[in-house]
Amino acid sequence: MALESEEIVRIRVVKLHPEAQLPKYAHTGEYGDLAADLYAVAAATLDAGTTMPIATGVAMEFPATHGALVEDRSGLAVKGVTTLAGVIDPGYRGEIKVVMTNLSAKPVEIKAGDRVAQLRIVRRIEAVFEEVSKLVEAPRGVKGFGSTGS
Repeated sequence: MALESEEIVRIRVVKLHPEAQLPKYAHTGEYGDLAADLYAVAAATLDAGTTMPIATGVAMEFPATHGALVEDRSGLAVKGVTTLAGVIDPGYRGEIKVVMTNLSAKPVEIKAGDRVAQLRIVRRIEAVFEEVSKLVEAPRGVKGFGSTGS
């Protein structure tokens, strides 16, 4: 099932480096991927316990109605490499960099062209925050981390 034309979100991308790759969905169509892959434009070494930005070599122009979240790739996350600080606002026009942390005990090599994260496009909603003296009760209540089991 193809997306209706009014559902298509067009995001303009500028390659800031000749070797940069545009984000790509590995699987498209009716049961396609939720997020597009982001690629490293240069090699880097993530030493154990370090955090560093990984350049993608691309800048994007989102419509005012959308932005993006940078998410982990499961193949890296299982090795202890995770992403941080992954919100891209619609007005940002700089290079997309992926803030990565190596939680493992050994260095992880990133090669130019490696898929380092996923870019999930999200609709921008501007909420109004209203101060109240009490919240309506809900079945979950104040139960937090671990409240649904392991």
